[in-house]
Amino acid sequence: MTAINKVAVIGAGVMGAGIAAQVANAGIPVVLLDVVPDGAARAVEKMLKAEPAAFMSRAAARLVTTGNTAADFELLADCDWIIEAVIERLDVKLELYARLEAVRKPGSVVSSNTSTIPLAKLTEGLPASFAADFCITHFFNPPRYMRLLEVVKGPTTRASAIEAVARFSDSCLGKSIVPCKDRPGFIANRLGVFWIQCAVVEAFDQGLEVEEADAIVGRPMGIPKTGVFGLIDLVGLDLMPHVMGSMVGLLPDSDPLQSCRRELPLISKMIADGYTGRKGKGGFYRLNRAGGGKVKEAMSLKTGDYRPEVKAELDLPKDLKALLSRDDRAGRYAWTVLARTLAYAAALVPEAADDITAVDEAMRLGYNWKWGPFELIDKLGADWLAERLAADGLAVPDLLARAGKQSFYRIIDERPHYLGTDMAYHPVRRPDGVLLLSDIKLRSQPILKNGSAALWDIGDGVACFEFTSKMNAVDPDILGLLGKSLKTVAKQFKALVIYNEGSNFSAGANLGLALFAANIAAWTEIEQMVALGQETYKALKYAPFPVVGAPSGLALGGGCEILLHCDAVQAHAETYVGLVECGVGLVPAWGGCKEMLQRWSNLGRLPKGPMPAVAKVFETISTATVAKSAAEAKELLFLRPSDAVTMNRSRLLADAKAKALALVADYAPPTPLELTLPGPAGGVGLTMAAEGFHRRGLATKHDLVVSAALAQVLSGDDADLTKSLDEDALLSLERKAFMKLARHPATLARIESILETGKPLRN
Repeated sequence: MTAINKVAVIGAGVMGAGIAAQVANAGIPVVLLDVVPDGAARAVEKMLKAEPAAFMSRAAARLVTTGNTAADFELLADCDWIIEAVIERLDVKLELYARLEAVRKPGSVVSSNTSTIPLAKLTEGLPASFAADFCITHFFNPPRYMRLLEVVKGPTTRASAIEAVARFSDSCLGKSIVPCKDRPGFIANRLGVFWIQCAVVEAFDQGLEVEEADAIVGRPMGIPKTGVFGLIDLVGLDLMPHVMGSMVGLLPDSDPLQSCRRELPLISKMIADGYTGRKGKGGFYRLNRAGGGKVKEAMSLKTGDYRPEVKAELDLPKDLKALLSRDDRAGRYAWTVLARTLAYAAALVPEAADDITAVDEAMRLGYNWKWGPFELIDKLGADWLAERLAADGLAVPDLLARAGKQSFYRIIDERPHYLGTDMAYHPVRRPDGVLLLSDIKLRSQPILKNGSAALWDIGDGVACFEFTSKMNAVDPDILGLLGKSLKTVAKQFKALVIYNEGSNFSAGANLGLALFAANIAAWTEIEQMVALGQETYKALKYAPFPVVGAPSGLALGGGCEILLHCDAVQAHAETYVGLVECGVGLVPAWGGCKEMLQRWSNLGRLPKGPMPAVAKVFETISTATVAKSAAEAKELLFLRPSDAVTMNRSRLLADAKAKALALVADYAPPTPLELTLPGPAGGVGLTMAAEGFHRRGLATKHDLVVSAALAQVLSGDDADLTKSLDEDALLSLERKAFMKLARHPATLARIESILETGKPLRN
C-alpha cells in the first residue's frame, strides 16, 4: 500500500496554495510549484497574511518548498502524492501529466482538483500505469476549514491508491471522504449550483429583496446565515457565470439545471462594474464607508441600487413544513426553492451518488447545511413532498416515489440506518476509529443529567462529561453536575473525558446570569458561583483518575480554564482557546491566572526569575489573546507541549478516550501548586506597561482599571520573593479581583454590550 510521507501541489492559485498549506498544517513536507517563476513563493507570503489564516502556525509554512514548473520539476521525484490544481483546461492538464509520468516515482498517486472535466478525458492517451495511479480529489475552499473531500476513481485506478489518499486525507488533513461517480460537478457542486441558481432566479421572479430571500432560505432550512446572496458574495459573483456555464455545457438538455439557466442583467452589470462580492467593491451586500461612516447596505433586486440593509420582517415559523405550506410570499418562495432542490437531490441517487448518505454528507460539509437534503425530506415526509410535487406539475424522482411513507433514515437496534436504492435499510457506515457521542446516545441513557450537562458511559471504563447549555456556556448547573460526576467516576470508572459535539466546546461562563445577578445586586450569589467554579475545577485537577479535555471550536474563558485543569488535552486542530475575561472587564477567576503562571514558570521557555513568566501571562490575558488553532494554543501554553492534536473532528472522541486510557496505569494526581511571585514591585511594573499602551491609544480607560486588578493577581499582591504562594492563596486573589471588577459600572456596560451586540465595548 502507498504510504504518503511527502506531497506536491502543482498550481499556486487560491486552491492549490490552500491545499499545500493544509498539508503543511498536518506536519507533512510539501512541494508547491507554479508556472510563474516566483508564484509559489508569493502565494506562501500571501497566505501568511491571510484572514482567515491558511496556516495553523507560522512554523507550518517552513514545511513548504516552493519552485516553478520550468526549473524545479525534479522536486516531484520523491513525492508520494502529487496534486494538480492548475487552470481548468484539458490541454494544459494533459501536457502536465505527460511531463509528470517522466519524473514521478513508480506507485506515486496523481490526482486532479478539477470539478468540471471528466476523469476519462484526463487520462486519455496516457499510459495504463498513469491511469492506475490517477484519481480526482476535489477539495473545497478554503481547504483548511472545509471538511469535504470528494474522491472520484477511474475504472482502472488501484484500490490501494484510493485507500492511501483517503486514509491520509482523513487522519492527516481532517477531511471527510465522499466517494463520487464521474459525473459533472460530482455531488456538492452539482446540487449546490442548482440550489443557488434556483434561489437567485426565483428571488427575481417573485419580487423578493436579498434580505428576504436570505432569511427564508436561512435558519428555517438549516442554511448558514449568509443565505444564498451572502454566499455568492463570499465566493464571488464573477464565478457564477463560469461555474454555471461549465455545468450546463456538460449536462444533458433534460437536466433540471438547464431550466434554471438565465442571464440576469443586474448580475451581469454588477460583475462588469467590479461589484463581485467581498473581494470586489461590494456585492449584494456591502459596508459603505463613505464620509468616514460604516453603513451596511444591500443591493435592491428591484431597482439595482444600494440602500441601507433592512431586517426582513416575515414572521417565519420554526417548523419547516408549516413554512412550505403557507400561501404567502415567504411560503411560496420557500416551497419553490426547496422543493426543486430536494427533488434534484433525490434524482442524483444513484446517478451521481451510490446512496443518500453521500449526498447528505456532501451538502453538510461542502455547503455547511445543518441537515442534508434527505434529512430535510424526513422532516417533511417523503410522501407529502411527492404529492406536492405532483400537484405542482413537477416530476417526482423515482427514489422519492418508491420511498412512499418510509423515512430515509431510521433507528434500528439503537443504530442509525439509511434507506438504500433497494428500498432496504442499511447501517450508516462510520470509518474505523470514529466514535461519535451522538451514536452512543442512541443506545444508552445518561448516568447523570440536568438541563446543562450530562455524564455518559463511552465504554472501556471511560466516562464522558458533556456540556449541553446554549453555546455550552458554563453555569451553576454544569459546575454542580461536574462535581457529582467526579465522585461517580471515582467509584465506577477508570478515567473521564470532557467533550461535546456542539459547534463550540464552550464560549465561557454564562454572562447573562452574571449580568442578571449584578442588576439585582446579588453579589453574594455571584461570589458563590465564582467559589463553586474554583472548587469544582480544583477537584477536577486533583481527581484520583486521569481527566482529558477534548475541545473543538471556541474554548474561551471558563471553557479554557477547564482545559487548563485537565491532566491532558486532545484538541481538534480547529480549537480556538483564550482567556478573554479582560475584554468584558473581568479577570479569569476559575484558576486561569494561577494555571498560566505555573505553565510559564515551569516550562523553561523564559529567563529565570518570577518576573518574565508574570509579564508573559499578563501580556496574554490582559489583551484577551485567543489562539486561532491548536498549534497556536501550544505556542501560548493554553495547551502543553505534550498535549495532542486531532485533525479530523470525527476522530476526536476516540483519540481522547485512547489518551485517557493510556494515562490510567500508575496514575497519580499532580503535585500541589506553589509559586514565587514578585509582589508589589512587579505589580507596579505591569501597571506601568499598561499605562504606556494607554498613552499610545492602544488601551482604554477601563482597560487600565482591569489591567491593574490583573497585575495585582499575577504579582501576588503583597507577596515577597522569600515566600511562595499556594493554590488557595492565588484563587483568593482571583476571586477578590473578580468581585471588585464585577461591581464596576464600566464592566457591567461591557457585559451588556456583548450580550446585546456580540461585540466588546471599548470604554
